[in-house]
Amino acid sequence: MLSARIRIAARLLAVAALAALTAGCFQPMYAERTDGTPGLREKLMGVELPPINKINASREARVGVEVRNALAFKLYGTATGMPPTHRLDIRFASSRSSLIVDPNTGLPSSENYGIDCQYNLIEVATGKSVMTGTTFSRVSYDMPGSYQRFSRNRAVRDAEDRAANEIAENINTRLAAFFTAGT
Repeated sequence: MLSARIRIAARLLAVAALAALTAGCFQPMYAERTDGTPGLREKLMGVELPPINKINASREARVGVEVRNALAFKLYGTATGMPPTHRLDIRFASSRSSLIVDPNTGLPSSENYGIDCQYNLIEVATGKSVMTGTTFSRVSYDMPGSYQRFSRNRAVRDAEDRAANEIAENINTRLAAFFTAGT
C-alpha cells in the first residue's frame, strides 16, 4: 500500500518535472515578441502580393482579385502591409464539372468548381525562392431550374468566392508555418 503511493507520487513528480522543462518552449504563434525580433504578424505584413496575371475582364481575373483580396486581408488585417521583405507570386487554374444532370432538360443541376493553385515565396533582398507550394479547393453548388439564369450565375459566383477564400486560407496557413518554423 505504501509502495503504491510512493510510485504514484514519483510518477506525478516526473510529470511535473517534464511539464516544467517544456513550459518555456511553448509560445503562441501570433504573440508579440519581447526580445525585439519581429513577430509573426510583422513578418506576414512584409509579404508583397502582386496582382495575379489573368486576362482582363475574364471570370478568372475576378477570381484572381478575390484570392488576392482575401489573402491580403488575412495577412495584413485592417492595416496595409509594411515595406516588403518577400513577394508571393500566385498562379492558378480553375475548372467546372457537372455532378448531376437533369434527364429531362439535359442541363446540370449540381456542379463542382475547382481551383488548382501554385505559389512561390521570393525573398526580395536576394531574389531567391524560399518556399513553393500548391493547394487546391473544390466546392459544389446547386443550379436551380433551367430558366433561372440569374440564380445560376449567382450560384457560380458564390462558389468562386468560397473557393477563393479557401485558397487564401490555405496559403495563409502555410506562410504562417513557414515564418514560425522556417520550413
